[in-house]
Amino acid sequence: MSRGRRYDTEPKLNMKKVFAVAIAIIVIIMFIFIIKGLLTKDTTSGKIITKSYFTSYKDNKWGVIDSTGNNVIDPSYKEMIIVPNPKKGVFICTYDVNYDTGEYKTKVLNDKNEEIFKEYDKIEAIQNTDKSGNLIYEQNVLKVQKDGKYGLIDFDGKEVISMDYQDITAISGIENSFKVKKDNKCGIVDSDGKTVIQAQYADIDILGKDNKSGFIVKNDNGKYGIVDYSNTQVLESKYDSIEKVHGNDMYVVTVNGKQKIVNKQGSDVLTSGFDSIKQILSSQENAVIFVQNNKYGIMDVTGKALIEAQYDKLEETKVGTFIAVKDGKFGIIDINKEEKLPFEYSSITYNEKADIYITEDEVYNSNILNSNLETKASGIFIELNENKGYIKLRVDDEYKYYNFKFEEKSEKDIFPSRTLFLSKKDGKYGYVDKNGKVIVNYIYDDAMEQNDYGFSAVKKDGKWGSVDSKGNVTQEPTYNLDEYLLIDFIGRWHFGMDINMNYYNQL
Repeated sequence: MSRGRRYDTEPKLNMKKVFAVAIAIIVIIMFIFIIKGLLTKDTTSGKIITKSYFTSYKDNKWGVIDSTGNNVIDPSYKEMIIVPNPKKGVFICTYDVNYDTGEYKTKVLNDKNEEIFKEYDKIEAIQNTDKSGNLIYEQNVLKVQKDGKYGLIDFDGKEVISMDYQDITAISGIENSFKVKKDNKCGIVDSDGKTVIQAQYADIDILGKDNKSGFIVKNDNGKYGIVDYSNTQVLESKYDSIEKVHGNDMYVVTVNGKQKIVNKQGSDVLTSGFDSIKQILSSQENAVIFVQNNKYGIMDVTGKALIEAQYDKLEETKVGTFIAVKDGKFGIIDINKEEKLPFEYSSITYNEKADIYITEDEVYNSNILNSNLETKASGIFIELNENKGYIKLRVDDEYKYYNFKFEEKSEKDIFPSRTLFLSKKDGKYGYVDKNGKVIVNYIYDDAMEQNDYGFSAVKKDGKWGSVDSKGNVTQEPTYNLDEYLLIDFIGRWHFGMDINMNYYNQL
């Protein structure tokens, strides 16, 4: 809120105008305070945004802080407080835990430390995993229980799925889709409240990366089949198991302990010459990656080997191109077995959206390659951000940015709203503003770029602390974080050692 100007006193005043102006000012001030209570200003961008919230830990107790580092809930709980969605002031507290029986109680607090959603017997965040296997929480709905039945509500308390179910669980790796159980039968619902598949199967799972790929279903006889998004039978439920491997209208099923490939009519396509099928190639018509004697190869559906089983692993990336592992080293081959990249790397990954390869050696040095396998940048790989379209590397103790065309960009290009930019001089780190003016002197042995909340981690004499968006010290370098995988600060709070737990700690 800006300060008003000071005017010289006039000899005569129009009291009606003064009164009207005073009322207007009061109304404006009230409005500003109401808005300020609802919103907070992002210290890095100057934009008005919703606050973020994080679990905090201090003196062996758990609480919640906001993105300015202030306590929202004082650390006072024995059990970790769950913040399912950092943008929502909704926090799940666990108490009265009986470690012998596994029983416990939960309650939900808002950002005013008030209990909400008290009409339910129990409220829980829904755990899931991301593509990398990391623990995450569903960010749109909460699981609620009343009178022994479960349903879903959103973060405003609105009922999304009525409390009709014996249980509701996330589907691993799939967001906003849930398996429900009713009368001992399973179905699928989504976070919009839609019943995708009625609860009519003994068990059900997603076939591919989302609902649209279809579902693997199990009948009362323990046999598996496939139904599509509209619950139309694709494969009859007569198989011992069905793998999450499909493509070109072909599916991998197991009968009498032996895998085979069938088409959508249920006819056999490939039945022998392999121990298991790992991938049906989308780029090579009627070809698969198979395993035999723990080695990977490629064959067509006639059983002809296109590449003999000789690799520790194979993964298709682009048409006719494969990441391969041999003798513990990664390389790249084509469908003709020609070595396109030598087997000398500790890992190789491919990002489809960016259409780039990332190689890494034993000492974590990385090369970034284009689709033609030409090296375009090198350094220690830090991040690939699909949304903002950049690659971040650490090169000679400095951060380098590149777009997906491999054009080098500055930190200011990628984050134009940041207030401080990391700079190095004479072996020491400091911060400058967007015009290059030194804001934080070059006194630190190491430092991190400004985070989304305006704070920067700085290191001096082996200890870490933080500065705020204006360069003021918020935490003197106090913490030894040598064993930490991620160094980040919000005010005086530093990120916890277990990055999966996603909490901030303070002495």
